[in-house]
Amino acid sequence: MLDAGRPLWARHDEHVPLPAVPGLEDGDDPSLLGVVVSHPHLDHYGLLDQVHPSVPVYAGAAASSIVGAARWFSPRGPALRTAGHLRDGESLQLGPFRITPYLVDHSAFDSYALVVEHGDSRLMYTGDLRGHGRKSRLFERMIAQPPAGVTTLLMEGTQVRPASEVTPPLHLGGSESDVEEAMAATFRATPGLAVVAGSPQNVDRLVTTYRAARRAGRTLLVDLYGVAVARATGRSTIPQPGFPAFGVWVPRRQRVLVKERAEFERIAEVRSIRVFPEGLAERPGGYVVFTSSSSVAELVHCSALTRHGVVVWSMWSGYLQEPSGVRLRDLLAGAGVPMVEHHTSGHASVTDLKRLVDAVKPGRVVPIHTDAADAFGEYFPRANVHEDGEWWAA
Repeated sequence: MLDAGRPLWARHDEHVPLPAVPGLEDGDDPSLLGVVVSHPHLDHYGLLDQVHPSVPVYAGAAASSIVGAARWFSPRGPALRTAGHLRDGESLQLGPFRITPYLVDHSAFDSYALVVEHGDSRLMYTGDLRGHGRKSRLFERMIAQPPAGVTTLLMEGTQVRPASEVTPPLHLGGSESDVEEAMAATFRATPGLAVVAGSPQNVDRLVTTYRAARRAGRTLLVDLYGVAVARATGRSTIPQPGFPAFGVWVPRRQRVLVKERAEFERIAEVRSIRVFPEGLAERPGGYVVFTSSSSVAELVHCSALTRHGVVVWSMWSGYLQEPSGVRLRDLLAGAGVPMVEHHTSGHASVTDLKRLVDAVKPGRVVPIHTDAADAFGEYFPRANVHEDGEWWAA
């Protein structure tokens, strides 16, 4: 089974049943050889806590580590338990199936496309991917050296829309590098504190924000969540304590967690680079704070974030229409703090998806991860639409 995601539309307290795969829930079917998780987003692994413990799970080592680090701060999703790890280009044999992971560019760190081979059939599953992030070279590598002989391409289509609803050209408005340029310009133009509201698990965006802050002559501050995720990547190239112009701000909720769980070493480790609210209020123009949107109110209430500052919304704009987003907008409007949006999607444009299909030349393209499956035929030859719950031979 490829991925075990919890739908994004499901409420936090809503039960979502597992798909009807024999052995998934009770572990009683030996034909179920395992679950292979493409990347650490809840809509790809969020139902793992309902999968029987005897069913092996395979995912990237860094992906598993990041999920483990994140659960200390927000146990919203299950642990990403693994019986084995995915590594770029290293094949894994599960029974008669040979599975080869390909590292891809996506907003989740340690994301993979997967090629599954058995006999004369070769199925390629894109997972979630893009060609305009900080790791765009991985997308270009796949275009230049695509897996050969793919009979079925399961391809994500988050950005696919019917042609009648799209104004050509069919591409996104910016890259991760464009986000960096826009952030740097905003930071330079802002006399007060700049706050970037983003996901601590979006490692690409952490790198982008750090680079933009450096270009604007500011110090980047992240919270303990961001520090934990950066360390969990296992990559010394990711901004973290020890980097120049890098500091830590600890919001109240995280201070409470540290106290309740008596894990004071989390704060002790960053004591030398910690900046307190008083320091932010004294020199707001010297800092950029990268944190989750729920911590922005604290910066307003401690007078660090004022009408001279700015909040950069760096997530999907649809979240601003949800109750938490509405509360944030109301808070900022009441305090006179401006908000701007600097963001780009974690998913490939139609233009890049067309490039991928042209390179792979699959026998057929099956749409997944999309609200516009019926529109695939407008862009991709040999598109085959299959309904959820439908069994078909690859």
